[in-house]
Amino acid sequence: MADRSIHYEAAFEAYLRERGIPYVAVDEAKKALFSTAKLKSFDFVVYNPKGLNLLVDVKGRQAHSRSARPSFQTWTTERDVEDLMQWEQVFGSNFKAVFTFIYWIDPPLTPEPGMFEFRGKWYWLMGIDLSDYRNHMRRRSVKWETVSLPMADFRQLARPIDQWL
Repeated sequence: MADRSIHYEAAFEAYLRERGIPYVAVDEAKKALFSTAKLKSFDFVVYNPKGLNLLVDVKGRQAHSRSARPSFQTWTTERDVEDLMQWEQVFGSNFKAVFTFIYWIDPPLTPEPGMFEFRGKWYWLMGIDLSDYRNHMRRRSVKWETVSLPMADFRQLARPIDQWL
């Protein structure tokens, strides 16, 4: 099971369960199987009935829309990108690595694709292919070794998670 103390991961797991999508949450017990790999683990293996299976690394962000243009943070660490690339190679050609940005949002007037309510909170689940992320990322912080996508690239490349499954 996913770490239920992280509400973003719990929401993603509930999303999968509600739709009957098969998955494995990569918890600490399973991570021990790969202890010699020295790779940062991802969060879920999602078995996709419509295409490639997904290796999902959840990135939870808060994006309240009190302003006219809410900010959707797209940052991650360079290590997350590098390690997820290696996991994709380990799992092989039937698997696709995806960053899933899960934004905790204000309740929408009308839910759109990718929006999901869980435990009284609303989330917007957006997936982006790791290779697309890697090809468009820009350095965010040298000190923190983080990267991000320019918002225009994110809006063009990210898709609601429903479209991945």
